Amino acid sequence: MNSNLTFNDLTKDASLADWFADQLANFKPLNVALALLFALAAGVIIAVVYKKTYRGVLYSPSFSLTLILLCLVTTPVVMAIGSSVALSMGMVGALSIVRFRTAVKDPLDTAYMFWSITMGILIGSNAYVIAMVALLGISVIILAISLVHLRQNNSYLLVLHYDEQALPDIESTLRRSARFWRMRSKTVTRSGAEMTVEVRLDQRVNLVTDMLDINGVYDATLVACQTEAGA
Repeated sequence: MNSNLTFNDLTKDASLADWFADQLANFKPLNVALALLFALAAGVIIAVVYKKTYRGVLYSPSFSLTLILLCLVTTPVVMAIGSSVALSMGMVGALSIVRFRTAVKDPLDTAYMFWSITMGILIGSNAYVIAMVALLGISVIILAISLVHLRQNNSYLLVLHYDEQALPDIESTLRRSARFWRMRSKTVTRSGAEMTVEVRLDQRVNLVTDMLDINGVYDATLVACQTEAGA
């Protein structure tokens, strides 16, 4: 039976049952459902790993949902491409004109997106064993790297408003409480001074309270931050 049936062929020469039988010759509903189920499980695992290892200031649940959808959407696309050379050329041509304008703030988020797409490609091509090994292996590696990173000192930005005469006491407290500190900015006005300092602290250190105990310090704010390459 000709697999390239047109609408006229369907209405004139073929019955609806024959047309559905031809469409399902390459795709079995059970295979598609199984692939989507595997893709959903892989996407959920990737999203959980992303959430557990996220070290930014504001976690975005929508990005985790995007990782799951990338895995789900890529899987049927690869299944369709694998069944027809002509269709694969058409899809590649269509995707080549698509431009993604969403800015990715963290380069690591791009790696997670490629990870989801890779899982979709592997599952869509029926390489379930390779997909499972890659998923578990990458998850273990990322979690291990995250645990090593957690043992390092946390980086913060300390914002102080103070009188200039309190500066020696502030520097003394920083040397005593922080593992590392470096001044990022300083502004002096007639009413006082403002200073922003990058500090690396043990979580047990209560630096804000220590700063407020200094005579001449009006307020202290500690903000979690991310630094590049540990700088």
